Amino acid sequence: MAAGFGPAAGPDRGSSLNPSLTKRGIDMMSFDGRVAIITGAGGGLGRTHALALAARGARVVVNDLGGDIHGTGGSPTPAMEVVAEIEAAGGEAVANGANVADADQVEAMVAAAIERWGRVDILVNNAGILRDKSFVNMTAEEFDAVLDVHLKGAFNTSKAAWPHMREQSYGRIVNTTSSSGLYGNFGQANYSAAKMALVGLMNTLALEGAKYNIRVNCLAPAAGTRMTEGLIPDEAFGLLSPESVTVGLVWLVSEEAPTRFILGAGGGAFARTYVMETAGIALEGSDLTPEGLAARLSDLQSTDGATEPTQGAEQTMKLAQLAMNLKEQP
Repeated sequence: MAAGFGPAAGPDRGSSLNPSLTKRGIDMMSFDGRVAIITGAGGGLGRTHALALAARGARVVVNDLGGDIHGTGGSPTPAMEVVAEIEAAGGEAVANGANVADADQVEAMVAAAIERWGRVDILVNNAGILRDKSFVNMTAEEFDAVLDVHLKGAFNTSKAAWPHMREQSYGRIVNTTSSSGLYGNFGQANYSAAKMALVGLMNTLALEGAKYNIRVNCLAPAAGTRMTEGLIPDEAFGLLSPESVTVGLVWLVSEEAPTRFILGAGGGAFARTYVMETAGIALEGSDLTPEGLAARLSDLQSTDGATEPTQGAEQTMKLAQLAMNLKEQP
């Protein structure tokens, strides 16, 4: 277990996470021998994720382009500074400047981690940019740019790490989703679409990875970072520290992690998001019309008997069963 992780000087530098859980009779989650790749780890949430996992023994690839939240510019300095923090505290890390939207660069990043440490156990898809604009003014280029980093980036990294996780029968992947994706946010059609798509990616990868002990989850953070500066009231900004969100991330990539779990986290508060489906209704004959459907709206919307399907085919089978049940009625 790496030791010595403590407060770091400078702006946006809080204390890293290494709580004495054993004092409360809880075994500390250890990541000794594990290798983690964290994208967008040069600052904000990615930085605290990297520090926390390193503090618990993980060897960390600190990936960051070093640009601003709009994806412009670029410098190796932010990632190198995080690596320096980890190494100064006795941990092991390496900086990497791969652009997650470039599949070849991502493949090279994963290959370098395998060559250096022999495995990849944890992947945190945290890199992101913003191109906020009302939909009427948003260009196709602005839409594509956000999907390229958030969604295609998560595809590229997961695709590169997946064969190694399958071969070693162990993997933990976390996609960083957002309340903007789950519930919408004015001026963020591109960001919302990308963030909700990451939930869909999680759903399928969790199914395909189950037999290989690959668990895939989503983190929906509420944190005061460069990405949210100016969007969150000042009094709340200070409460929503990146460190408080990282508590949830560490659990989601631990050996005890769930799979297909959407965890909301911010300021030490946590919630789970479910994608639920109501019990449903069936119509036939003269009732099988738009008007008939509207007349049964209260029944359609009732949450009594709502379920959380585990794969798409379940919805198809349920609707088919409802239709067959109606036909079988005398």
